Order: sequence, then C-alpha cells, then structure tokens
Amino acid sequence: MRPVQSSAHHPVQEVDVAVIGCGPVGALTANLLGARGVTTLVVERSVAPHGQPRAFSCDDEALRIYQQAGLLDEIRGETIAPPLVEYVNRAGRVFARMALSETDFGYGHAPLRFFDQPRLEHTLRAGLDRFPHVELSLGTELVGLTQDRDGVTVLLSDVASGQRRAVRARYVLGCDGARSATRSAVRIPLGGASYAEPWLAVSGDVPSDGVRVRDTRFVCDWQRPAFVSPGAAGSYRLEFMLRPGETEAEMQRPEKVAALVSPYVDPARFTVTRAVVYSFHHLIAQRWRDGRVFLLGDAAHQMPPFLGQGLCSGLRDAANLSWKLALVLSGAADAAVLDTYETERRPHTLEMAQTSVRLGRVFLARNRAAAWMRDTVLRAVQTIPRVRRFVERFEFKPVPAYRRGLMAGGRRDGAVGTMFPQPRILIPGSPDARLLDEALGDGFVVLGSASAGNPVGPQWRGLPVRFVAVHPAGTPVAGLPVPSGDGRVDVVDVDGVLGGWLRRHSVDLVVLRPDRFVFALAAVNGIDRVGEDLSAALGVPSDRPGRSLRPASGQAA
Repeated sequence: MRPVQSSAHHPVQEVDVAVIGCGPVGALTANLLGARGVTTLVVERSVAPHGQPRAFSCDDEALRIYQQAGLLDEIRGETIAPPLVEYVNRAGRVFARMALSETDFGYGHAPLRFFDQPRLEHTLRAGLDRFPHVELSLGTELVGLTQDRDGVTVLLSDVASGQRRAVRARYVLGCDGARSATRSAVRIPLGGASYAEPWLAVSGDVPSDGVRVRDTRFVCDWQRPAFVSPGAAGSYRLEFMLRPGETEAEMQRPEKVAALVSPYVDPARFTVTRAVVYSFHHLIAQRWRDGRVFLLGDAAHQMPPFLGQGLCSGLRDAANLSWKLALVLSGAADAAVLDTYETERRPHTLEMAQTSVRLGRVFLARNRAAAWMRDTVLRAVQTIPRVRRFVERFEFKPVPAYRRGLMAGGRRDGAVGTMFPQPRILIPGSPDARLLDEALGDGFVVLGSASAGNPVGPQWRGLPVRFVAVHPAGTPVAGLPVPSGDGRVDVVDVDGVLGGWLRRHSVDLVVLRPDRFVFALAAVNGIDRVGEDLSAALGVPSDRPGRSLRPASGQAA
C-alpha cells in the first residue's frame, strides 16, 4: 500500500468500503477491514501525519482491539501503564486513588495505558502496508456523496489541485472527527451540550530527572482544576482549566505555561510540543447511519475527557462494525446485521459519557465549600472496604456489555452480551503462554471442554466458526493435536480461567462473536439449536450453506 495522489483522468474506482479520515479511528478501522480481506480506500485530507499529541490514553479493551488488528506488539511497546491515579485537593492531599497496578478486568491487558498519538498514528498507518487491497489517498477530501440501492458514489477532491474524481463504494464509514464532512454530507445533526469552561492542554518532553510529580494526578483545586501525568516515550501531559477573564493568548505565553507546569516538571527542562486551549463537549449524532453511510468515533459522539474514553469509544465502534461489514460483504450475513451497530454501541457510549460527566462533577467542584465537602465525604466513605475497593479498582467504569443486539435472544442475559475474558493459554507448537485471542481466528468460536468432543455439527455448516477445545492446566501441550482443517484448535487453560468461567456459568460451551462478546451459552446437547440461532441472527437460513469469509493473509478463514 502506497499513498496515492488524486487524479481526474482514471476511471471510477470501485471498492468495498471507503473510510473517510485517517486519524486513529479511521486507520484502525482500515486495519481491521484489511485483515478480513475487505477492499478499502482510506481518504485523508492532510498530506502529512497529524503530528499533534491530542488523545493520550487507552484501556484494556482498546489494547485487545489493537491485538485483533495484529498490531499489539508494536503499539503496546510504545505505551506505559501508570500504576496509580491519585485525586488530590488544592493542598496536594490525596482524597481518592485508583490502584491500577492491582486492577485486572480479565481482558489480557493493563486497565490503562498512555501513548503518544503521533507514534500511534504512524504505527496504524504502517500497518496498512500489510494489505495490498487497502489504499491510502492523502491530500484528498470528501466533497460530496450520493447513495442508491447498490452503493455510494463518493466525490473526492485533491486538496492541492482541486481536481475531482468519483469513487464507487458499497459502504462509506465517516471517521473524520468532530467536524465530520461525512456527517454533514448526509445531514445528520448533533445533539447534546458544550461546556463553557475552556482548558489549556500542554504536552511536552522532559528527561526523568526533570519530573517533579511522577504519578498521574487529578488536581482538584477549586480555583484551577488540573490533570497531570507522565506519558509515553519521555513525554508529559498537563491540562489546566482557565479562570474567568483569562484569554487563550495569555495562557499560551511561554512564561505563563512555564509557571503552570513548574510544580510538576522543571520548566527549564520541559520542551513544549503543544499548548492549545480547547473546550470539551458531550454530543451525540441523532443517528449513526444513513443508508450505506456510517459514523464512527468523534463523528458520531464526543464526550468529556475525565474517564479517558473518547478515543477508546471510537475504537470500540470500529471493532463492532468492521466484522459485521466483512460478513455482509462476503455474503455470510444479511445487510440487516448492520442495524445492530448503533443498537449495541449507542447505549454503551452514552453510559460511558454519563460516567465521565459524573466524574467531572467530582473533579470540578468550583468553590471552597463544595471542595471541602467533596474531600471530606470521599475520605469518609472510603473507610468502608467495599466502597474503597469500588474506587481503587476502577469499578465505576461501565463494563463492556451490550443490552440488545446480535446475540442469542436478542438481548443481554447474564453472560450473554458481555465481553469474554482473555486469559493465558498454551497451544501446540509454541512453548510460551499466549493470550487467548491468538488462538481464536477472526470468526465465530465455540469454546468448551475438550472432553465434550467437537460439537460443531451440520447446523454450523457454512458459518465462519471454529471449535476451541480447552484442556485443564497441567496438560502436556506436546501431546495435543496440531490444528488441522476441521476448524478445531486445542489449548491448555494455563491459569484455569476458562474452566472456571464455564463452571461459574454452569455451561458446557460458550459461543463467541468475532469481537469476543458472548453470543450464547449452551449445553453439548443444545449446541445445534445455537447454530440455528446464529444462522437466523446473521440472516443465513440454516438449511443452506453460507459463503465463508475471505481469509486474511496468512490466516485461516
């Protein structure tokens, strides 16, 4: 994949999907589509990389999504995991903390990591080079689109020359941010609130001996709330709320920035890479789909930054929609499956945004009395062990689960609709423990005890599914069968997590979606019925085979 420039002289290009915008969400979406064999055009207005350290944090779910895109090692190696997040008052006294180094939600990764956005975008764009069927068109902007029954005609313009060309796509994904041209083109309004308080965001680089505060902190100063934290690759991030009457020009003066950062880093050794004033929003698009056009990330929703979930929510959008599009495009699912994208993602996004707003209210007490009351109450309630654990272990973060959507019964029921854990496993041919998803492939999975035999019978024929047979901890991996063409993979449950999960939910088998959410639970004698349910959910009649997904390079379908 090489970036190409627009030209007015070649015939109309045809692709499966046009992704508008190549920020982190657009680039990740294109990687996920590329890994599933989808012919994709990525359109990016800028010629050069964005180069601004805007987004800063991601969570364990985001790392699991990067893992699905095959880029985990590259991205994780450029991040750091903060061990602790403190909430301190104006005097620097801690009134709440989150012990992240002691928190494990079970998804295979640390609950919070900090990254450098320019490095992340470089890694995501470089990942597109793996796919000859993915093309990145730089210096190109969307100027119009029209839809019909069979697809979308996208009108693109070369930013430098003004030359225009048309591209024909079966689907268009708007990943082009808060000022989305895609959203404007399909006339979808935003609703919600913008917050009046502007903030100064400062990013920079500092050597280790120039750091004065080494832990991540929310400084709950009622006169000037702030957030400060060491970042990846020797960076440091600070954000300060402006006081009434302060102007953007005043706050960006080097001497003002130096005074603000001085308690946290040595300003003489701190090289500022970005200092901008911004206001945050709590906005959501009225709908996330218009025919064959979908909105993802900031184009669909924007939320306050206090939970660090803005970018993560966009990555979840990509992970949810990309596998459904691949199924539909390959003929393995009916297009109605795409309706479940917004059905699943909107409620979870709203819950995440509302939690962020509530956390902001704690953070942003704006007078002395309210701040004293907050500090006193929070210290008092945390003397109760269960409350302290709720705060310290980050349990107020909404769990990854869908209320309604593509799952057995159409709605959440116990474990159905929740994200499945990702423990360590052993697989034949590999002496070291690996994470579960590395054995699951990119389709559906029936996972259960190896003693059950392979339960995937005729009702599953034509569905993109493999059986993962779980052997108990201590089973010699050398004695397990090497994966063959029958769709079965044998794994050893290193820490007993998989067997424990099945016992806790009193089931023999669990059916997982490609994004690792639970589709169904089943007993061995009821698995064929689940196959029928899955066929119905995908719109593929159970009495005829569907088409298989095209395999990604080097992977089984």
